[in-house]
This record gives sequence, structure tokens and C-alpha cells, in this order.
Amino acid sequence: MPIQVKITLLSFGIVAFSILIGGIVILGNLWSSEEDELGKRSMLTAHTIAELSSVRELVLQPEGWKELNPLIENLRIIHDADYIIVLNANHVRYSHPVYSQLGTLSKSSDENAAFAEHEYLSKAEGEMGTAIRAFVPILDENNKQIGVVLVGNVLPTLSEIMGYFKDDIILILLLTLIFGVCGSWLMAKHIKQETFELEPHEISHMLMERTAAFNAMHEGVIAIDNHEIITIFNERAKQMLNITGDVIGKNIQDVIHDTRLPEVLTLNEPVYNQEISVQKKNIVSNRVRIMLGDKTIGAVAIFQDRTEVTKLAEELTSVKAFVEALRAQNHEHMNKLHTIAGLIQLGNLDEALNYVFQITEERSELTRFLTKRIHDDNLVGLLLSKVSIGKELGIELLFDPNLKLERFPHDMDHHDFVLMLGNLIENSYAALKNSNEEKKQVYLSIHQDEEYCHIVLEDNGCGIPGSIQQSIYEYGFTTKGAEGSGIGLYLIAQIVKKSHGDISFTSTPNEGTSFFLSFPMNNTKEGSYE
Repeated sequence: MPIQVKITLLSFGIVAFSILIGGIVILGNLWSSEEDELGKRSMLTAHTIAELSSVRELVLQPEGWKELNPLIENLRIIHDADYIIVLNANHVRYSHPVYSQLGTLSKSSDENAAFAEHEYLSKAEGEMGTAIRAFVPILDENNKQIGVVLVGNVLPTLSEIMGYFKDDIILILLLTLIFGVCGSWLMAKHIKQETFELEPHEISHMLMERTAAFNAMHEGVIAIDNHEIITIFNERAKQMLNITGDVIGKNIQDVIHDTRLPEVLTLNEPVYNQEISVQKKNIVSNRVRIMLGDKTIGAVAIFQDRTEVTKLAEELTSVKAFVEALRAQNHEHMNKLHTIAGLIQLGNLDEALNYVFQITEERSELTRFLTKRIHDDNLVGLLLSKVSIGKELGIELLFDPNLKLERFPHDMDHHDFVLMLGNLIENSYAALKNSNEEKKQVYLSIHQDEEYCHIVLEDNGCGIPGSIQQSIYEYGFTTKGAEGSGIGLYLIAQIVKKSHGDISFTSTPNEGTSFFLSFPMNNTKEGSYE
């Protein structure tokens, strides 16, 4: 059964049940009010009759019922009583609705208290139904009891009471039916729209799928609503942040105070690939608002451990370069082998041997220089590969003779340097591809002292147009078309910001570009880039 029909039936059933309970209470109150009213009326009638002088006179006569009964019948009609019975002091009936009972002795014990000069009300079942009876003693002028007046009024049944209000009950039920069904249907329709027209079983299935998908993700996922209450916290996030137990429904500040996720609720832009420290762990986080139309209803963060992200970034930016380097080296060696083979075929053995010594010495000398000046094999391997790629492209990669890198600055490692230098050199190569310079060169300098590490990378390529110089650090911005990812300089800027460094550049169209990077060896200041 569709949820809209279920909600309609349920809500209307609740309304109908409430009306039924209310009706029963109202009928009970009406019954009680009617009983009180009949009791007061019966007592008033009984007092009126007991005070009549004619009643006092006739009740003392031996056959006074012959005159008294017609009089009482008229009074019964006037006072709208169901029956009136008058007894003399000897319990003889002087008035009775059944004519044959006149002059007979009443043997009922109900009126005994009335013969002791008590007046009271009682309820009794009879042939006519449940009756409210008023008992009042008849006293003579000397206050001596000479009889009893009994006035009875039959209580109406529930069906009779409902009959009195038949039109009102029908009107109420009709209005309840119309408004109840319409209101229930509209409420059910609204709920269905709020749940995106999904049935409960569909929502349950989606929830199970979502939970399974989030827990299967390799990234940590945390989501909060606009009250900073956690709605999603997958298992990977718990593992990375050392969180145990169920945290759904708790305030994010009570569980993790330094996620910086709540601040996204007030931002107008998402935050991508920002490196932050959470629970004393360096993570790279993407944080965006959750929108419903134009309204912010929450925020979600997807993050990875920085080490994993750095490795991934290095793979994205450097693995392809290493493959290209291997291909370039293979191509370079093939050319050299062809040269050596040609010299041997020409019989120039000494020249061939000298050529082998020359190229071996050049390669060894460069390797020795980089290994001596840079104390990290990963970075040395990257630069050697870039030299090979540059030769194939007709680009000369030159190194500062005073090149020096003995240790990495604070909060940096070889992953950061591989990513930075790899992207910067690739960007220079891309600029030189479009250059008309006869001698294409890229110059790299790394200088380090106790306070700072300075990096300078220069090329004589086509330069960076002035119209895009303010956008080069933006995520996704690229001038390489489909070949570019648009994350190289963005990641470099994030590393600079994370390491409290500085980055700047100068560029002249058709003359070249120079990048200047500076990092404190100790964490002493905030970084910037421009």
C-alpha cells in the first residue's frame, strides 16, 4: 500500500477515534446532566405536591384516593412527571399510575426512610426503564407526618439522547469526514514530497546502500547538519581519527573539535584539497556545503591521510614523467648505440671508444654532482629523468653549480619536493615547446642555509600572459587544454601555504618565466603566494 494512502487512513482513523472517544465523554456528561436535572425537577414537584392543603386533607380521609388521584394526575401532566405516587401514613396508595393499585398497601422498602421524615432521591429499574425518584414526607400543620409523596421521572436512553442531537451529530460527522480525509490526504502528499516521492522501503534500501557505500570508501567521510550534528561518520574516518563507538547524532565539536567542518556552513565556496591537522594527524580535506535548493542544510568533508594523498599526487604528477624519462633514455641510448655502430663499421675504433668514454663520463659526472649536492635519491632520480626528457625535446636543463639540499624544511619531505620540482619543470618544458628560441634552456637553483631554503626555476619560454597571471594557482586552471589537469600549481601553492613558505614569479611574454620559492627551515611565519 502506498505511503500516501497509509498516512491518509492512519491520520483519518486517529481523528475518527478521537471523535468517538469525545462523543462517548460528551454523551456521558449529557446523561449525568439529564439525571441531575430530572432529580431536581422530581424533588421540586414532590415538594410542591406535599405542600398542597388539598393533598393533606384527602390523604387523611378513608377513601380519599377517589378525589386525590385525579388531582395528582393533573399535577403530573402539568409538571411533566412520568408518575406520582402518594402514600398515607399506613403505606396505603392514594395516588398511582395504575388505577387498580389505588387503596392497596405498598410493601416496598424504598419509601421507609421517607416515613422517617427524610427526603431523598433514588434510582430504580422499572418496567418503564431507569427512573429517578424523589421521596418527600407530607406533614400536617403540627409537623406530624401523615404521608409520603413519590415523584418519578424515567431517564432517557442513549439512543433517545442521540436522537435529540441527530442533526448536529450528522453535520459534525459529515464535516469530519470531508475535512479529515482532505486534510489527511494533503498532509500525506506533503510528506511524500518531502521524501522525494519515495516509499519507506525505497528509503530504507537507499539508506542501506548509502551506509555500505560510505563504509566501503577508502576516504574518510564526515557529514553534519546545519546544527553541527553528525549525520555520517564512516568506518574509514573512525580508523584515521582514532574514533570508537557510535557518534551519529552527536555534536561534531564534542567528538572532534578541530575538523574545521562547521566553518563550511557559512562559506560561499567549497574548500578543495586543503591540508589541515585533525587529531594531530595531517590530512588533505575537501569540504563542501550540502544544499537543498538555495538553502544550506549541512556540510560534508571527504579526506585522506596526507601521506597517502601525497603518494597519489606524486604518482599523478611524476609516474608519467618517469615513464617518459625511461622512454627518452631508451631513445637516447639507441641513438648513441647507432652512432657507436656506425663508427665501428667505418673502422674508427678509437673514435668509437672515445665516444663511449665521453658519454659515460658525462652521465656519471651529472649523477655524481646531483648525488653529492642533493641528499635524497628520489629527488636525484626525478632530476635525472627530467634531463633525459629535456634532451629528447631539445631543451637543456641546467643546474646551479652551488646547488645544495642537505635536509628538507620544516613540515616538508621528498614527496613535496618531487611534486613541486616535477610540476615546475614540466610547466617550463610545456612553455618551451611553444617557444621560437633556438637555444631552449631551463635553469634550476636550490640554496639552503640554517634559516631558509630557496628554490629558483627559470626558463626562456613563451611566458605567462598577463590576463591569466592571477588565475594560475586556482584549482582546475590550465593552459594545456585536454592534456592538463589544472592541479599542478594549485598543489604547489597548497604545499607552500602548509609549509609557511612564499612563492612568487615574474614573467615576460616571449622572454620567459622565473619562479621563486622560499621555505623557512623552522616553522616561524605564515606563508603567502602571489
